[in-house]
Amino acid sequence: MPAKYPSKLLEEAVEAISSLPGVGSRSALRLALHLLRQPSENVHHFTAAINRLTDEVHYCRQCRMISDGDICGICGDKNRDQKTICVVESVRDVMSIEDSGRYEGVYHVLGGIISPIGGISPSDLTIPQLVERVEALGPDGEVILALSGDVEGETTAFYIYRQIAHTGVRVSTLARGLGFGDDLEYADSLTLGRAIANRQIFKP
Repeated sequence: MPAKYPSKLLEEAVEAISSLPGVGSRSALRLALHLLRQPSENVHHFTAAINRLTDEVHYCRQCRMISDGDICGICGDKNRDQKTICVVESVRDVMSIEDSGRYEGVYHVLGGIISPIGGISPSDLTIPQLVERVEALGPDGEVILALSGDVEGETTAFYIYRQIAHTGVRVSTLARGLGFGDDLEYADSLTLGRAIANRQIFKP
C-alpha cells in the first residue's frame, strides 16, 4: 500500500496541526502545504511565537487572566473599579466582555464550570481564590456572576453564591438579554454590554 504522505516530515506536521480543536486532517494538510510555500523567516517567526506562548505566558496571580507578568493589565489598572469582580468561566469570556466596552471592574477566571458529567468539581476551579478575594472586598463590593445560562452555569453560580453569601457583598447576574443556554463567547458585544449594564440581583 502506498504511503499516505510523500514525506514523513509532512505527515508529522499534519498530525501536529490536526491536534488543534476544529482542525481536521484535510485542513491540517492544507495549512502545512501553505506553510511550506512561505519564506522560511515567516515560518520561523510563527513557530517562535507559539514557543513563547507556551513557555513564557503567565496567568495573573490575582484573577487568572492570561498575562505577560504576575499581574495582568486589568488588575493593575488603577482606573478600574477594584470593588467589582466579574466572575467568568474562561479567558475568552473576559475578552468578549472587554469588547463590549461597558464594564469597568475587574475579573475572576474560574477555569471552567462545575460539570459532574465532564468530571469537573468545585475543587478543579479557582473558587477558593475567589472567596478569598470577595472576603477582602467588604460589604460595599459587588460580584457579577457572568456565567453561561445553561444548567451547568446556573449550578456553578448557585454554588459560588453559597460560598460568598456570608460576606454581605452584592451578588448580581447578567440581565437575560442572553438566551437560556447561551455562551458568552458567542454573544455579540452590544447584547453582552447591555446584559452587563442591566445586571440583576442574583436570586438562588
